[in-house]
Amino acid sequence: MARHSAALTSLCNCLQGLPPVDIEWTSVIGLANQTLTTPALIDFVDKFASILPEDVSQYIRQIHGRNVLRNNRLLLQLEEAVVALNGYGITPILLKGASTLATAHEARRGVRLMSDLDIMIMPDEARTAVAALCAIGYDIHAQAPPESQRWHVDLIRSQDVGAIDLQTAAPGPAYLYQSFGQALDHCVPAPLGRGRVYIPTPIYGALMLIIHDQFQDYGYWLGDLDLRHLVELRDLNNSVDGLDWRELTSLVPGELMKNAVETQLLALAELLGVDIPRELRSRLIPRLQFVRQLLQARFPATRVPFLAMMVLDLGNYRKVANGAIPPARRRGLWSLPRMGTLQFLLEAAVAVRAGKA
Repeated sequence: MARHSAALTSLCNCLQGLPPVDIEWTSVIGLANQTLTTPALIDFVDKFASILPEDVSQYIRQIHGRNVLRNNRLLLQLEEAVVALNGYGITPILLKGASTLATAHEARRGVRLMSDLDIMIMPDEARTAVAALCAIGYDIHAQAPPESQRWHVDLIRSQDVGAIDLQTAAPGPAYLYQSFGQALDHCVPAPLGRGRVYIPTPIYGALMLIIHDQFQDYGYWLGDLDLRHLVELRDLNNSVDGLDWRELTSLVPGELMKNAVETQLLALAELLGVDIPRELRSRLIPRLQFVRQLLQARFPATRVPFLAMMVLDLGNYRKVANGAIPPARRRGLWSLPRMGTLQFLLEAAVAVRAGKA
C-alpha cells in the first residue's frame, strides 16, 4: 500500500515536471501504464534525461515514439472518416481525444494515448452516417439497443489501429446539458485535411471531458481518478493561455454538477499544479470527494466502503434526474438507489478499469 501511495505522488510530480527525488521507478512506470499517462512523461524525460536512469528514459521515449506513429495513423483514419461523412452532407463534431488529435501541434501529437475516435453527429444523421462509414469498409462492432437513452455505435476495420465511436449526443446524461442548448452553439468550424469538422470551444470541451469522467464513466459515484484526462484538461488550459474556470463553473447547472466539477478542479490544482481560483476548491463536499479519491487511489481496499459517500449528493442527483423523467417514475429525494444500480456500482468499484488510478 505504501508503495502505491508513493507512486501516485511521484507520478503526479513527474507529470508536473518537478525534479525527480527518491523515485521507485518500477512502481511509477507501472502506475503510468495503468493510468495511460506514460507518453505524457516525455516532457519530463526531455527535461531531466541527464539524471534519469537510462532504462527509464529509453522506455518512455519508446512508448512515446510508438504512440506518435499510432496517433499519426489515427489522424489519417479520422480524416478519411470525416471526408466520407462530408460526402453525405454531414459535418461531424469531434469529441475528446479526436478533437485534441485534430487540433494538436504535430510535435504534441504523441502525448495523449487514445483508444478510439469519438465522433458526434445529429440524431437525424445517424443512419446516413453509418452508411457513409460502412461504404468505406467499416463494420458495426457494437451498437446501443433501440431503447437506450443514449445512442452510439462502434465501427471497426481490420486495418485500423482504433475504432470509431459514433454518437448522437455529448458524453453523459442528457439532463446535464439542458442549460447549454445545442452542442453546435458551442463549437467552431475547422478544416481537417480535405474535410470539414466542428471543434468544441475550450470551455465546452473541458465541460464535456469532466461530465464524461464524472458521470458517463461513473467516476463521481465511484471516486475514480482519471489522470490521463486530468493531464488533458491541464494541456487544454495551457493551450489557450488559461481557461476561465469561473466562466466554466458559472455554466454548470445545479449542486450535483457544481460539486462534480469542483472536485475535478481540486484534483487539477492539487495533483498537477493548475492555478484554480481558491473559491472553486474550498467547498466541503468537493474536498471530501477529493480526499476519497486520494485514499482510494492509494488504498484500493477502501473503494467498497467509500461507496457510502454517494449519500452526500443523493438528494442533488434526484433533483436533477427527476426533472428529466415523467412524474410517475420520479422517486423521493432521499430514496435509496435501486438494487440493480447498487449491484452495478459495487461491481464497478472492484473492477480493474484502464486509465483509472
